[in-house]
Amino acid sequence: MDLTAATAQELSAAIADRFVSCRDVMAAHLDRIEEQNPAVNAIISLRDRDELMAEAAVADEDLVAGRWRGWMHGFPHAVKDLAEAAGLRTTLGSPLLSEWVPTYDALQVARIRAQGAIIIAKTNVPEFGLGSHTFNPVFGTTRNAVDPSRTAGGSSGGAAVALATGMVPVADGSDFMGSLRNPAAFNGVVGYRPSQGRVPAYPMRNAYTSQCATEGPMARNVADAARLLGTQAGWDPRAPLSIAGDLSELATADGVAAALQGDPAELRIGWLGDLSGHLPFDPGVLDICAAALHHGAGAGVQVVEAGIGIDLDRVWTAWLHWRQAAMSATIAAYLGDTGSRALVKDEALWEMDSGAALTAGEFTAAAETRTRFYGAMMAALADVDVLAVPSAQVWPFPVEQRWPERVGGREMDTYHRWMEVTLYATFAGLPAVSLPVGRGDTGLPMGIQLIGHPLGDVATLRAAAIMERILS
Repeated sequence: MDLTAATAQELSAAIADRFVSCRDVMAAHLDRIEEQNPAVNAIISLRDRDELMAEAAVADEDLVAGRWRGWMHGFPHAVKDLAEAAGLRTTLGSPLLSEWVPTYDALQVARIRAQGAIIIAKTNVPEFGLGSHTFNPVFGTTRNAVDPSRTAGGSSGGAAVALATGMVPVADGSDFMGSLRNPAAFNGVVGYRPSQGRVPAYPMRNAYTSQCATEGPMARNVADAARLLGTQAGWDPRAPLSIAGDLSELATADGVAAALQGDPAELRIGWLGDLSGHLPFDPGVLDICAAALHHGAGAGVQVVEAGIGIDLDRVWTAWLHWRQAAMSATIAAYLGDTGSRALVKDEALWEMDSGAALTAGEFTAAAETRTRFYGAMMAALADVDVLAVPSAQVWPFPVEQRWPERVGGREMDTYHRWMEVTLYATFAGLPAVSLPVGRGDTGLPMGIQLIGHPLGDVATLRAAAIMERILS
């Protein structure tokens, strides 16, 4: 059994049955990190090998004594470097926080640790998680798992690459503007953005303005992502916008298998395409996603054309204002004094300064547009189970490039305009999964988003599992 290639649920069963030891699992993944990480720089702040092997030995002793901690018992797990993990540097990719070592776990880290995972390291992120290209002045650049000359995407770029190269069994990520979905697409793995409130975050500086951000799972297959979501999800009284329901059907391997079963003939997908020309794409992106849906149709899936009945330029403006309001206060709090501006990248300063200049009227208008946009998304979903659209508008671009300045012959007016395709699920608070659809003519990966109904997390994952089985 190749311990670094096994699915997470296969690995979990093998550990629980004592078919493999936690020490063997840890050693195999640490060896894999030693072999793969120098070329891609996905894993950062890696703990001492002897310490980790000692913790794995304790996990083995617990199993012998009948103390099974949970489905991740003995798993080596690396936490995205936007979330606090006790005793590990948590930098957010910023020089302002380069030496911060929290004494506590963020809520989702505590939940993962409670399931038996051994926290071994962090995964790399862009500075403050901004921009879908993972580079920062603290740890450097993370490179694509398929082609190291290309970007890994972001902001969960380190997590996606660590997964794709077998350095971890599953990974946690987070998503504001595609940060789970974009790197998943760029590295050929699954990234899942849950319904708003499904995975609560704590501590959080501003739970209300930042409500569009969420943590979620990444995995090499849909079933493993669903199982990790079952660990991350669940109401917490400290998170005011968290929702009731713990997705208990995803708590066991059998439960996941049952939840993800479905008949292709009962799945109806609405294809958004380029939204009637609103979104520009690199050549081939729409084609590879449309081909995946064509395969689905051949297996019985109903695929229909769909659209979003609202002025999408107005939605983009509202999105900009909402995002700027959320990011401005967050970044300003870390700055502390104006002398530290020189240590912050230009894109982060633009978000902060733009947010600080917003008027109450502009933010109110953004909230009103967001409300109308939600209604338009509900209308688009009325006759389908999920909406489909590419996970990115471009193929993974050269790693030296900060961000794409032109897409499909159209100039990008902000550093993140090329990721506009990801905002629709986010701004409506809807669940969305990025599912691999293969590689293009140049050998680079791409993914397709499936966007589900409000709180329809299990149904969205089921749709992804149906398509995954067809495409495999």
